Amino acid sequence: MSIDLSLDRISRLASQLPPYSRPTIHVAGTNGKGSVTSILSSIILASGFTVGRFNSPHLVSVEDSILINEKSVSSQDYSVARTAIESADREHGTAVSSFELLTLTALHIFEKAGVDVVVIEVGMGGRLDATNVIPDECILLSALTTVDLDHQAFLGNTVELIAKEKTGIARRDKPFILGIQKYAAVENVARAVVHQAGGHFIPTQSAQRRAWDETVDGPLPPTLSLDAESFSPPPPQPIAFTSSAFPNGLSALLFLNGAHQVDNLSVALTVISTLMTYQLCVSRMPNGFSKRVTENIQTGIRNATWRGRLSFHQLTLSLPTSRAITVLVDGAHNPASSETLSSYLSTLVTMLDNNPRSRILRLTYILALSHSPPKTPKETLSPLLTVRSGTRLSIQTEVAAVRFTPPEGMPWVKSVPPSEIAAVVRGSVSGIGLWVAPDGDEIQGQLEGALEWAVTKEPGISGIDEDGVQQLVIVAGSLYLVADFYRLLAKQPDSDR
Repeated sequence: MSIDLSLDRISRLASQLPPYSRPTIHVAGTNGKGSVTSILSSIILASGFTVGRFNSPHLVSVEDSILINEKSVSSQDYSVARTAIESADREHGTAVSSFELLTLTALHIFEKAGVDVVVIEVGMGGRLDATNVIPDECILLSALTTVDLDHQAFLGNTVELIAKEKTGIARRDKPFILGIQKYAAVENVARAVVHQAGGHFIPTQSAQRRAWDETVDGPLPPTLSLDAESFSPPPPQPIAFTSSAFPNGLSALLFLNGAHQVDNLSVALTVISTLMTYQLCVSRMPNGFSKRVTENIQTGIRNATWRGRLSFHQLTLSLPTSRAITVLVDGAHNPASSETLSSYLSTLVTMLDNNPRSRILRLTYILALSHSPPKTPKETLSPLLTVRSGTRLSIQTEVAAVRFTPPEGMPWVKSVPPSEIAAVVRGSVSGIGLWVAPDGDEIQGQLEGALEWAVTKEPGISGIDEDGVQQLVIVAGSLYLVADFYRLLAKQPDSDR
């Protein structure tokens, strides 16, 4: 079944199932919604409450999309719930889509577990997304992260049209929190839609980056090193936040990488503040929610993780001699998220540029893209090919183009041919090193081949000893390629997972 955005099928089936009653936070957006849900879930769990979280698409297995207390549900629990939903679907002839089945399976699991709070990420759009089947009385509040151009074939060709679809999750008498936006038009559209729905519009209150304070944050971490044998990650981001729920201010460390995550944290903290102060929310929250959150929110922020988004890993390749490499994995799959990845790489360049021992950074991209018109490969790839050298640090860039393993149950998702990716790279940057997987051969082994090429080719650097060279392999372009990487990583017992 191809994508058919509608609530008709899922609403009919949901009416035949045991009712869903969990207090739920509903999050839409083009980019950032997964990060916001992970921060929210981490804060709620750290505060001593049980929490369900639903994200899509999954990374490695479908169970990864349904979490209780930050752990994927078991295959058995998933299978039992899925079987029940499929049986009801057959009995009532509703013929729901695979994503609708997954959504109802998640809701069934959360209801059976009786979790205190559920955090739901919209699949695509909002108004007609399967997750919008959740009853009004269950919704605590809705939130919208950054809106940008993506999925235009389904949501509209302008930011305004896309924002209208995504704001369609607004509910009567419930708060609607709008995240920090790139386009001013998004706020105008969101305000109008929320007003029409009878909701309460709340703009996000911004968290701020602050200087490192050893009395609050502890000793400053070691200097960044990308060497796999002595890897030292970028330091966490010190933040400050003030709201009516935190009038004396909140200081915390955010371990999610990238300046954009401060904006996502801002949305999450505005959500938490609203749950603590908005009367309709306060009355639905578990006893002692505000007190326990106030006591534990810093731990929740610190513990937040979001796999596959600016995530560092060390991978050991079995070559003629064993070789460990540092890999940065990111699901950047549209122009906006590619710009975010590029900006983060520029931040890494600045950090390394301040280290006199670092002379050259070898950036090796391993890229795969989904075929998703009208979005073009050039639009997505262009930001990645513009990372500039620092004052001392020079950059050597290479690209490997591959395909990803097709996701189960989604036959409409197809890889852009590697030759097409290579043509865009050649047309954008002259003299760049390229490794191109075949367009038509078996997909299995393409990622492994690209990784081996990244570490075995001649560096082409003269006059610089190896101590002055740092290498970073970047796996990006599609979450499905990121999933392939995590499957590979899981096979290595000594590797960081």
